[in-house]
Amino acid sequence: MIEFKDVTKTFDSKQGTVHAVQDVNLKIEDGHIYGIVGYSGAGKSTLIRMLNGLETPTSGSVNIDEVEISALTGAKLRAQRHKIGMIFQHFNLLWSRTVLENIMFPLEIAGNSKADAKQKAAHLAELVGLSGRENAYPAELSGGQKQRVGIARALANDPQILLSDEATSALDPQTTDEVLDLLLDINKKLNLTIVLITHEMHVIRKIADHVAVMEDGKIVEQGPVLEVFKRPQQAVTKRFVNEEVTPSLTETTAVVDQLLAKYPKGTIVQLTFHGDQAQLPIVSEMLKQYTLDLNIIEGAIHQTQEGAIGSLYIQISGDQSQINGALAYLQKMRVETEVLNRE
Repeated sequence: MIEFKDVTKTFDSKQGTVHAVQDVNLKIEDGHIYGIVGYSGAGKSTLIRMLNGLETPTSGSVNIDEVEISALTGAKLRAQRHKIGMIFQHFNLLWSRTVLENIMFPLEIAGNSKADAKQKAAHLAELVGLSGRENAYPAELSGGQKQRVGIARALANDPQILLSDEATSALDPQTTDEVLDLLLDINKKLNLTIVLITHEMHVIRKIADHVAVMEDGKIVEQGPVLEVFKRPQQAVTKRFVNEEVTPSLTETTAVVDQLLAKYPKGTIVQLTFHGDQAQLPIVSEMLKQYTLDLNIIEGAIHQTQEGAIGSLYIQISGDQSQINGALAYLQKMRVETEVLNRE
């Protein structure tokens, strides 16, 4: 288990003391995929650097299986780092080496024979989907293939923990999903603990089972991903969740404005469904019970590792008592309902 206990990290600058991380307490169970999300400057990268000993806490402790990383030095720290693999945003590959040679590099550093290193690297290349590309150079690879090399290299020393620092933020959406699917597959096959550092809630939603939200060096919210998506408490968390589950917000806003101009007496409602609700005909059942005109503006369903989250914008028009009855019905069905009033 990974545990951060009352961890604070400060830096001195010309402008004074910078509190990069403040009073962080966090537990990550073995075998989980744990996401740490925050905007630029939130402190998440500093946090992950303390996990592999690249930074030392100003106060507090960082522990892996009850070993205090922040207290290790020299050979003991190097031995601990062998248990931690890391993948990076910009791949950090050796451009003069082939795919196979890049994967072999940490094995050579660890003292493995060339034959053993080559055999293991070939196995890892197959594991990450690079069979047939072993002799290619990084310049000949796509972004997704480069990141697959980075993942294979990070797995070379059989780590217990894999750290991902914005590993998909330089990739296009389709390639991002392919890499995330690979990480999920590796997690299941190897029972590997994965810690994701990201500013993209899509990454969290797709493969993480738990998430911590950071802002100004503090963890402001944490919990199972589905619960955080269902009921975000902090403003920054709501912003992240809305960016992921609210479809095309700018375009939706324009359509809402147009509908309100055309039907000023209509009521625009945002509905949020969770879990099994996303599969039920709740809206159609509502129309059977209440006499209303309905326009579906836009909607989407997203999957998390724990269940589905759906969002839907609708416009309902009709007698106010019928509208009130419909809203009450939606709330009875435990659908999160927000009436969007625009002046």
